[in-house]
Amino acid sequence: QVHLAESDGGSVQAGGSLKLSCAASGYTYPAYCIGWFRQAPGNEREGVAATWTGSGKVYYADSVKGRFTISRDSANNTLFHLQMNSLKPEDTAMYYCVADCTHSSVNGLTAPNGYWGQGTQVTVSS
Repeated sequence: QVHLAESDGGSVQAGGSLKLSCAASGYTYPAYCIGWFRQAPGNEREGVAATWTGSGKVYYADSVKGRFTISRDSANNTLFHLQMNSLKPEDTAMYYCVADCTHSSVNGLTAPNGYWGQGTQVTVSS
């Protein structure tokens, strides 16, 4: 059974940093996509970052490019991180870790058959 567990989010002031982690278990495919999605109240869900374990390819939404970094833990290859720097109030959202995501130039980052974590709240105050 696939299980994804996000670390606690938090509250920071604009310009600050937070690091989210996602522990994945039970996923048997040798190579897969791990992504981070977010959703703020009243907004559509947005895929913000992803990494593909087989190729090492990474993806960032334009809204976070240059500020967020997704990585795989060097000591534990089932642990993934999202380093968020230069946070803005518009980054405030519930953040979800997802396994089995996909990307296309038309639809961006999606996870129609993905496995989702429970979500963790990130709040950025101005």
